[in-house]
Amino acid sequence: MERAIRRVPTPGAPRGVTTTRAPDAGLPPDLLREASRRLGLIARFFIVMPLVVATVLHTILPRFNLSWPTAPLDVIAGIVVVLSFGVLLATRSNTADPASIIKLGLAYEIALAAAMAAADHVLAGPATMTMTAGPTISRVMIILLAFPVFVPSPPLRTLVAALLAASMDPLAMAVTIHLRHLDVAPGYILLMHVPDYITVPLAVLMSRVITGLGRHVRDARDLGSYRLGELLGRGGMGEVYVAHHRMLARPAAIKLIRPETLDVEGHQALRIVERFRREAEAVASLRSPHTIELYDFGQTEDGTLYFVMELLDGINLDSFVERFGPMPPARVVHVLCQACDSLGEAHAHGLIHRDVKPANIHLCRMGLQHDYVKVLDFGIVKSQRPPVPEPALATAANRVIGTPAFIPPEMATGGAVDGRADLYGLGCLGYWLLTGQLVFEGATPYEVVSQHITAAPVPPSVRSGLQIPPALEKVILACLAKEPERRPPEGPELARRLEACALPQQWTERQAQEWWRDHMPAAAGAAWEAGVSGDRSAFASTV
Repeated sequence: MERAIRRVPTPGAPRGVTTTRAPDAGLPPDLLREASRRLGLIARFFIVMPLVVATVLHTILPRFNLSWPTAPLDVIAGIVVVLSFGVLLATRSNTADPASIIKLGLAYEIALAAAMAAADHVLAGPATMTMTAGPTISRVMIILLAFPVFVPSPPLRTLVAALLAASMDPLAMAVTIHLRHLDVAPGYILLMHVPDYITVPLAVLMSRVITGLGRHVRDARDLGSYRLGELLGRGGMGEVYVAHHRMLARPAAIKLIRPETLDVEGHQALRIVERFRREAEAVASLRSPHTIELYDFGQTEDGTLYFVMELLDGINLDSFVERFGPMPPARVVHVLCQACDSLGEAHAHGLIHRDVKPANIHLCRMGLQHDYVKVLDFGIVKSQRPPVPEPALATAANRVIGTPAFIPPEMATGGAVDGRADLYGLGCLGYWLLTGQLVFEGATPYEVVSQHITAAPVPPSVRSGLQIPPALEKVILACLAKEPERRPPEGPELARRLEACALPQQWTERQAQEWWRDHMPAAAGAAWEAGVSGDRSAFASTV
């Protein structure tokens, strides 16, 4: 049964995506991938094991004058090694569907059972194939019991594969009897291998248990209309996953705080909940296209807090500079002006972000547009409106709010803040994009914070050694002024000053499109995946 949700109303219609899990396996995608990985481990074992056995047969046993039918065993071992190598390659393929790999595993199970049965009966003497022999325990039974545990599949498929695998033993015995011209009744061949067939229902039962547990895991991840997929990031505040909607067809990211996260002192838990609520309310109240969009917000019956936001295809500016180096000045202006749009609207609503930094600014593809900026993580947003009695979000004693490398002086000293504090953060961001270096560096966070309070920043052109237009450098340094009144008064004004800078050339959509094509091409048929596998840190920073 779907878990009940206590929803918090938010503007706009909720949106999400269809799930990508494989319904035939009854397992979540990550557990399917894990089963595929385990199949690869089994394949590795059966690549090494026949080679070891062959070495023993050819080098050690002859020293004791023991004679074994090595030629047939060499053929069987060779076939097993080749098949296992093919399965291993399939499990390591980046394009292979994990659900298809599990189906391949069933065929591999039957092939291994056939090889083991053939090897057993090649080595078997005539006495084991006469009416004097009774039911036998064979190595095929190990295969029958191991595969449902390590590579679970739906019970019906497990039943079919297990019956075929169990039949390899009597089939191999029948062929061997025929080749040796022995007189054994067909019914007795089946009687000898009753233990194999008794193992089949045990294998099906194990498959039902394993896939049932997988479904419980999948259902435990359901949050109302949403199903959790791949983990994007984890931090002290919670986790962010890819989210899949049951009905709709657009990807999303879901941020949540589980009840165990709140198993702390009462006032601290209250502060975490309040911060989470404020972030959701702040994002829901904003309509700038450059602010991360919120789809849904609520709490499950077990106390898990969550909100669903758009899933972005791109990279945060922290990772961008680490991977690609500083940006050209025209591109920096293009990025900062879009961030000004988001923050300017927030300030007009009386909200201050208070944690503007590269990790919270995401550069992405949006439809046909490239280098589209999204501002994330309003977790420590502060309202300038008259306060309403509520749990304080202030930090504990001697703890600083924000990120030391990007903190405005007035926040560092505990003074009053307004929108110009965020513009200081944009100045630090512009400095980082132009130079690839932080405005201030130090051995400890407190040393860095102290410099933000007292030290004058070195001009970006001196630090980078690159050609930076003087007008742009002047705007960046104005944002880094210690006194808020010396900074641009608001986001739109900062955007106007940036756009007025005399630049050698402008950054165009065509240039952006070419850069994305060369450096971060979208995954064919699933462009959003670049935001998942290409740069998880973007969402990890929002936790």
